[in-house]
Amino acid sequence: MAEFTLDCLGEACPVPLMKAEKKINEMSVGDVLVISIDHSCAMKNVPEWARNQGYNVEIEEVDDGEWEIVIEKAK
Repeated sequence: MAEFTLDCLGEACPVPLMKAEKKINEMSVGDVLVISIDHSCAMKNVPEWARNQGYNVEIEEVDDGEWEIVIEKAK
């Protein structure tokens, strides 16, 4: 299992979602992607997309208005 990170701070939709999708497609099953975001639109869209793909998603607010979305490529 490998862990990858994406820094999407300061980027608005759909950039974080496109970056996440591209990176996930390069990863192996069991790998984890940690995405740092600070845009509320991405906060809604990225986890929703990941869950629809069947991936495990966890969200942690690391600062006021800044989140880490942890996506495990489950399939």
